[in-house]
Amino acid sequence: MSAAESEPWDEYPRGAALDFDAPNQARLFDALLGGRDNYAADREAVTKLSALAPGAHQMTRDHREWFSRALRLLVTQRGVDQFIDLGSGLPTVDNTHQIVQRHNPDAKVVYIDNDPVVLAHGRALLEENDNTHILDYDITEPEFVTSDPDLRRRINFDRPIGLMLCMVTGFLLDDVVARATVHGWVDALAPGSYVVVSQQYDPADGSHYADIAHALRDGFRNSKIATAFRDRHEIESYFKGLEMVEPGLSYLHEWWPDGPRMAKLNDLNFLILGGMGRKP
Repeated sequence: MSAAESEPWDEYPRGAALDFDAPNQARLFDALLGGRDNYAADREAVTKLSALAPGAHQMTRDHREWFSRALRLLVTQRGVDQFIDLGSGLPTVDNTHQIVQRHNPDAKVVYIDNDPVVLAHGRALLEENDNTHILDYDITEPEFVTSDPDLRRRINFDRPIGLMLCMVTGFLLDDVVARATVHGWVDALAPGSYVVVSQQYDPADGSHYADIAHALRDGFRNSKIATAFRDRHEIESYFKGLEMVEPGLSYLHEWWPDGPRMAKLNDLNFLILGGMGRKP
């Protein structure tokens, strides 16, 4: 097939080097969810994570369920029909497009990532329908990305958008960069848009939970999955200028639960905060 004949989903570079000897953020979450797209280094990181904070697998599932609840609210109750998922990670069970298109088959979804592992898997994902795309961008360059024609021809920035930043800002280790990234994307959104954020949380109060947050931060400090745990004030700053959807910034299990909780809460349930804000 010539370049002129290539399909849109086949436009992404195939030459990026993949490092299988170090853990990878996307593969780590895949391993925690019980997926198959991970390697020994990722599974070793999961073992280390579970030793520092038992309950990591359940917390990852809890996060996925919270993510699904947020999307369902937007598509079924707030009428949002176009979504941008930043730092989307590997395709897994119930991806953004599957959740929203279950309720609105015409909803548009664009995944944005620059991880070669994610992009490689995304090529297959994009064959599913014309309303789902994955684009290779650096999410920390919102001014460039949101003005780029490739994104603009798929998403209408004059209409409300559901912007997903889930477990992404924690991997932007510089507080200033993380804050500027979120605010840059929010600035580009039309009024009536929604921003959904989850972030690794440091209670910063000398508690048992704070000790665990610091152990996790320090335990992976020099690795490719180094993570910034942030205090409530810093996470709240991401929603500056937005109207918070009840119950505001909260533990995930307290945010619009589907019913009585079946799984036992563990320490990690108190080390992630999530919230949704509407741009007025």
